[in-house]
Amino acid sequence: MTTEITMPSYILPEVLLILMFLMIAASAIMPGIDRWSRRFFIVFFSVSSLGVAVFTFDIMTYDIPEMIWLENVLPLTEYMMFPLPSIIFTINLVHHVEEDWRKSIFLRIILLLWGFYCILHVIAHFTHYFYYSTPDRRFILRPAHPLLFVPVIAILAINIVMVIIKRNKLTRRHFWASLIYLIPAFISTIIHSLFFTIILINIALFISSLAMYIIILAEQIDQYMRQKTAIANQDASIMILQMRPHFIYDTMTSIYYLCEQDPKKAQQVILDLTSYLRKNFNAMGSSNIIPFSAELEHIRAYLAVELAQNEDHLFVEYDIPHTRFRLPPLTLQPLVENAVKHGLDPESEPLHILIRTRETEAGSVILVEDNGPGFDPRDVFDSHNALSNIKQRLKMMCKGSITITSKSGEGTVVKIVIPENE
Repeated sequence: MTTEITMPSYILPEVLLILMFLMIAASAIMPGIDRWSRRFFIVFFSVSSLGVAVFTFDIMTYDIPEMIWLENVLPLTEYMMFPLPSIIFTINLVHHVEEDWRKSIFLRIILLLWGFYCILHVIAHFTHYFYYSTPDRRFILRPAHPLLFVPVIAILAINIVMVIIKRNKLTRRHFWASLIYLIPAFISTIIHSLFFTIILINIALFISSLAMYIIILAEQIDQYMRQKTAIANQDASIMILQMRPHFIYDTMTSIYYLCEQDPKKAQQVILDLTSYLRKNFNAMGSSNIIPFSAELEHIRAYLAVELAQNEDHLFVEYDIPHTRFRLPPLTLQPLVENAVKHGLDPESEPLHILIRTRETEAGSVILVEDNGPGFDPRDVFDSHNALSNIKQRLKMMCKGSITITSKSGEGTVVKIVIPENE
């Protein structure tokens, strides 16, 4: 059996190299990838691209008589590099399914097979039992050539078995990503051992590697987003625990005097405060979006307590015809509380707060307007942790957005938009 150099053999390796370099760059800069996976993909694609580069150089120098001496070096180099991506994959697999990959018996067996593979190819290079080159630079495969790849085939087969046996230690995506790489690699290696179609095999391996990369990368990004959401929710919980102490103190003081002056009103304030506190702490345990009606109850409970203490200085109006949508917990209530905190001043004109909802083509819109003192909104998200937290959770949990329009002495308008499909 002989091999020939065709036009696709000149073009495809170069395209393959460019794509692999892109994968290396993406692995290096893509956010959300853990340290081990980032290193794995960088090394995996670097070694793969190096193997393709050696093959490309072999193709480019194939018809140059002055470079004929390279035929004593390049084929052996190509053979030696062929199984390296599979070895790197094995190390990554062992890392995920066993506690200490450095002490893995499984990995030691794989490395022994790799060592046996290298010995076979050194023997093959200095004999004619497996393949040889003719003076006119034709590459001749002998019947024993497939035996050279038995160790690599065994490595891939063992990996497939291990993935199946240890699947409970892998995530669902990682399990399927591993099989998507291993099975084509297993089949491609058998074909390569029989026909020496190295460029087509490299393309097949690249496609399966790319599929594995995309699946694992998607899982990593999903995990990263879940962690970001968890951190945002944790920040929201801390925000609850750091409620303004003077609000609680003032409310309890008001209740104390109301118990003598207006017992029924004191009872109602206690119920409103209890409802407010209960909804605050319930929100701490919620990591999913909630109905707007639940958030509205939270707002009403809070404002009822404030109105009981500031009935001549605080006025609230609701214009909420649209309520059939969901949003992250503690989205609207902190905004209303912030408006009261910064806008209520017994020595100034009464604070008016208007809460409106609308259903638009862009989605559900919530507006919180007040006639408070206003502020410069350019640095509001940098200086107010609560607002920054709301913005982050809106974006991550429901692809929502928040904008603030304010001007000193003219009040503030906060606008929240939640897309329709959310």
